[in-house]
Amino acid sequence: MSLSAAGPDPGSSLPLDPLDCGGLDAAQALELLRAGELEITGRLVDASNATLLCEIGAEGVSARCVYKPVRGERALWDFPDGTLAARELAAYEVSAAMDPGVVPPTVLRAGPFGDGMVQLWIDVDTTVDLVALTRADDPRLRRVALFDAVINNADRKGGHLLPAPSGRVYGIDHGVTFHTDDKLRTVLWTWRGERLTGAETATLRQLGESLDASLGERLEPLLTTAELAALRARVDRLLDRGRFPLPSGDWPAIPWPPF
Repeated sequence: MSLSAAGPDPGSSLPLDPLDCGGLDAAQALELLRAGELEITGRLVDASNATLLCEIGAEGVSARCVYKPVRGERALWDFPDGTLAARELAAYEVSAAMDPGVVPPTVLRAGPFGDGMVQLWIDVDTTVDLVALTRADDPRLRRVALFDAVINNADRKGGHLLPAPSGRVYGIDHGVTFHTDDKLRTVLWTWRGERLTGAETATLRQLGESLDASLGERLEPLLTTAELAALRARVDRLLDRGRFPLPSGDWPAIPWPPF
C-alpha cells in the first residue's frame, strides 16, 4: 500500500480537512482504513451497539478510527433487513456523491471481531456549544439537514454532529437510515418547509443521476431493493416539492434523547 505524503490543494473543495483527523486527506484515509492493521484501544461505552476505538496503521502512517463489528449490533424490530454497518457505508456513499464531507471516510472490512464498519476518527472542537449550534440557522447544518432528508435519518441527535477544528461539521452514526417508511427524526428542523436553493436542487438532480448509474451499483450490496427504490423516490419527491420536508405526524419529529 502506498500512502502519499502529498497534501491537498488548499483551493479545492475538500471532502475531508486534514486538520480534523491528524493530517490525512480523504484518499489517504480511505486507503489506510481499507488496508491498515487495527488495534483496539478502547470502547465507547455510551453507544447502544458495540463501538470500539482503534489505532490503525500501515507503512508508518497511522490514525484513529471507530470499528463497529456486525456481531456487536443489537437487532432493531423496525429494521429487520441488512445491518447497521452496511447502512453506515451506504450513508457515506450518498454523502460522497451528494455533498462530500458530511460523513467521515468509511469502509466495510474484516476486523478483530469479524466484519464491520470502520470510520475515520474526527477530532472535535470542544469549545462549540452543541445545543446552540443545532438551533442556529447555520449553512453547515443546512447541508446536513438535506442529507438527512435524503437518507431518511431516524436518529439525528445533537451528539451525532461533530464540530471540528477546521470549522467544518461532520455527521456520524447513520445505522438507522434508508427505511422505506418516513422515519425522519432530527434536531435539525430549522429549515422545515423552506424552499431549496438552486444549488441544492442541482445537487439532488445530480444525485438522482448517480443513483441510476455508479452510485446505485455501489449501494446494491448494502441496501434492499425496496430501500433503494425508496431512496430514489425521496430524491424525486424533494425535487418535485422543492422544499425541505416537514415533520411527520405519524412519527416523533425529534429523537430521544436529543443529545
